[in-house]
Amino acid sequence: MATRPPIGMPKLSRRAKFLLSIAGVLILVLIVGARLLDTYVDWLWFGEVGFRSVFTAVLVTRLILFFAIGLLVGGLLAVSLAIAYRSRPVFVPVSGADDPLARYRSTIVQRVRLFGIGVPLVVGAIAGAAGQGEWQPVQLMLNAQPFGQTDPEFGKDVGFYAFTLPFITWLITWLFVAIAIAGIGAVVVHYIFGGIRLGTKGDNFSVPARVQLSVTAGLFVVILAVDYFFERYELLFSTRNGLFDGATYTDLNAVLPAKLILMFIAGFCAVAFFVGAFVRNLQLPAIAIVLLILSSILVGWAWPTVLQQFSVKPNEAEKESMSIDRNIEATKYAFGLTDDKIKIEDYEGDASVTAETTEKVKAATGTMQNIRLLDPSILSRTFTQREGGENFYGFPTKLDVDRYEVDGEVQDYIVAARELDSTRLAANQTSWINRHLVYTHGNGFVAAPANRINRALSESESSGEGGYPVFTVSDIEALENDAEMDIPVTEPRIYFGELATDYAIVNARGEYDTPVNQEYSYTGNGGVAVDDWFNRFVFFAHYGERNILFSSDIRDGSKIMYNRDPRDRVSKVAPWLTVDGDPYPAVVDGRITWIVDGYTTLDNFPYAQRTPLGEVTNDSLTGVARQEDRDISYIRNSVKATVDAFDGTVTLHAIDDKDPVLKAWESVFPGTVKHGEIPEALEKHFRYPEDLFKVQRELLAQYHVENAAQFFSTQTFWDVPADPTGSNNEAGGAAPNQPPYYVLAQAPGQAEPTFQLTSAMTLLRRQFLAAWVSVSSDPKDYGQFKVLRLPTQEQTKGPGQVQNEFETTDEVTENRTLFQNPNVNVIYGNLLTLPVANGLLYVEPIYIEQKDENAFPQLARVLVYFGDRVGFAPTLKDALEEIFGEDVGGAVTPPEEEEGGEQPPDTSTPTTPPGTSTPPPPSDGDNPAMDQAVQDIGAALEQLRTAQQSGDFAAQGEALAALEKAVNEYDAAKADPPANGGG
Repeated sequence: MATRPPIGMPKLSRRAKFLLSIAGVLILVLIVGARLLDTYVDWLWFGEVGFRSVFTAVLVTRLILFFAIGLLVGGLLAVSLAIAYRSRPVFVPVSGADDPLARYRSTIVQRVRLFGIGVPLVVGAIAGAAGQGEWQPVQLMLNAQPFGQTDPEFGKDVGFYAFTLPFITWLITWLFVAIAIAGIGAVVVHYIFGGIRLGTKGDNFSVPARVQLSVTAGLFVVILAVDYFFERYELLFSTRNGLFDGATYTDLNAVLPAKLILMFIAGFCAVAFFVGAFVRNLQLPAIAIVLLILSSILVGWAWPTVLQQFSVKPNEAEKESMSIDRNIEATKYAFGLTDDKIKIEDYEGDASVTAETTEKVKAATGTMQNIRLLDPSILSRTFTQREGGENFYGFPTKLDVDRYEVDGEVQDYIVAARELDSTRLAANQTSWINRHLVYTHGNGFVAAPANRINRALSESESSGEGGYPVFTVSDIEALENDAEMDIPVTEPRIYFGELATDYAIVNARGEYDTPVNQEYSYTGNGGVAVDDWFNRFVFFAHYGERNILFSSDIRDGSKIMYNRDPRDRVSKVAPWLTVDGDPYPAVVDGRITWIVDGYTTLDNFPYAQRTPLGEVTNDSLTGVARQEDRDISYIRNSVKATVDAFDGTVTLHAIDDKDPVLKAWESVFPGTVKHGEIPEALEKHFRYPEDLFKVQRELLAQYHVENAAQFFSTQTFWDVPADPTGSNNEAGGAAPNQPPYYVLAQAPGQAEPTFQLTSAMTLLRRQFLAAWVSVSSDPKDYGQFKVLRLPTQEQTKGPGQVQNEFETTDEVTENRTLFQNPNVNVIYGNLLTLPVANGLLYVEPIYIEQKDENAFPQLARVLVYFGDRVGFAPTLKDALEEIFGEDVGGAVTPPEEEEGGEQPPDTSTPTTPPGTSTPPPPSDGDNPAMDQAVQDIGAALEQLRTAQQSGDFAAQGEALAALEKAVNEYDAAKADPPANGGG
């Protein structure tokens, strides 16, 4: 017996409908309103930096993708539901009085439009929201550029794999999703309305259901056949072999033919499904499904497995030689390691100390005079305490190395911008007005010659006023006083920097500038206008801060600055760039400018080795942004970006006009990247970027080989050494990689010292040195690699072994003043490896730090290793002389006090760190009054130091009075010694 579906479901009351409508509107406002608010805030910001075309292009692309994918998925679902509903049986067989589907049929019949339109709209919206984020492959496909280089298997331009194939893969995925959802929708409707009857005798499918589902399945298999066709090209990214990436012998001789066979079988299956739609018997589609599954197993999996196990593996070196050669060539091109950029030379590297060696060391002034003693990853606290100035100024955790010409001499400097650090504000400075309206910017550029300290600590000292950098400061005070600056700065105020993590509102209340001038008003172009009520309300809602709306300090001309980190600004205006993790400040034409390196990358380059970007760029350094964990197979440093520290202006400079990926993105965002000659004042501060170098040295460890046989044997592979001083940064676990180091040095074959990025390389799974790698940052040969390859017969000690020599040398272990002082922490600095005199000179500074929360490091000793000899002394000169003799010390730069005779005045902030005060010497017990005065001076200095660090001016006054009294008592005792004193 059959009957029509029952109708008459309970309806919602008017009150319930009204309440549900209000709830729906509120939810929509919360979801959509917040997104619109953020979009408007971004629109304002992009207008500030002059990159609104980027914002518009991305937004329009996302909107188009949202509607296109939503229409594809939701539209096919709507069509499928409509066909299934319209072709439902007129009479539905009833399974009993408790038919579980009856109520669903009734509900759908009563609200056909709600389900027929609402469900596809919701599904389409979800699909559109998921797909709109993939705007980059779409734009790259639309703006594809040729590489002028073809793959060795199919002869297609690499641009097809870089730009077109990712889009095709993405599109096929969404077609699969759309067809699958449409099929599921049809199954559900047919089942509810009786088109599909389970557990009954006879035909379980009605004719309309069978036709619709067969056609849907046929379309799915057609897409599968197309997918098999394009999967052939994806074989060039295969990771089947653990040694190299790219199509292997098995891929080319088994999997590739299998893809074609499966494509034709899928085509046959699609025809079978289409035929089955009009034939009552479903045996043909069933046979097709079984055939497709069996062929996938036998042809797609079993045959390649058998070939790999019984033919390739026993003869792998021979079988894979062609694929390895292809992999080597592609990897070198994709990662910029081609022969025109890499120069490999054999180097002796294991020279012993002889008279001839000593003379060569003395003659190597280009390297010896510029040996870097200051470690930028250690000295942040020293910079802050000595040159931080006010308590709310600070420096990044990791400082930077750059070079400047001062008095006609090029020297590498440890550099940093003195930024506003809101985390350092005292408790009484943390009000909303102070945080956002008063303390808005930093002050000045601080640098210190990397090869010099103010004074060496003596052998008996474990503290004192020595071992500190020799600072040169360019700040507001120097500018206003017309003081001579080694590195002249015309605008020292810093509104945009690495420590600027919060927003600032300028031209509101007077901004703190200097102790003399606390009423400064911003005069630059940075910031978004917030002087109208609409924008004030927008930012009040965005930050959830009512003071923005009600503060009377915000007036005409007020601006709000946000997204102030240089790295974030570059990432937002160029979302297609991978940004280096370490921006650095430079003074360019008198302005403090942040330089940020930008990379163009690809995930799929045929035959190129896929490299985990986040893993290979991670090392012992802290204070740098870590790269995203993703695999890349192509990288170019095509863009150098600059961010003005005063007004936030972002400029993108193209430095690789030949990069096809850059050309493609420039087609997407025309006019955003500047071409042409880069100003010399800027170019001379370009550094070869660290993250790129880390990727390249990781690959160079393998891809320095010349042929497939050497590559397959892996015997000549290298390793990136572990950082032997990595325990300073990470406790427990395996030591992280040793980071590369910037040095100013004259490597063998170079006519003069050059600023370069260097790294030691060790033998595979061994600690012996294998090579020394360097890449130039000088404009005339920027990006040129020099690789000094060490002989494998005479093994040269690597960084880990040299560090062990340092720590086990008798002179070091017996130095109780330094290493056994319970009040001092010992910090090993960066271990530099420098090729000198046919050997390798290792130099490592040792810093000490008092065990006090306000302490900071100072250079205490220098370790040197050459020819199995260790030098350990307070100065580099003395350490070298312990190895080479007294004549060598003159080849290096001495401490400032030794160089100039009398130590120059200390321009640093008058802060006395724990244990660094130097009271007058005691009177060896013969003058008790003098001894007591010395103790009182030390106590007064300690009291002064504590008061200065806490900002307690009253306590500072008391300490100064006590210090003056103690000094007077000392002078009196010295002038009037005891009558029986001195013997």
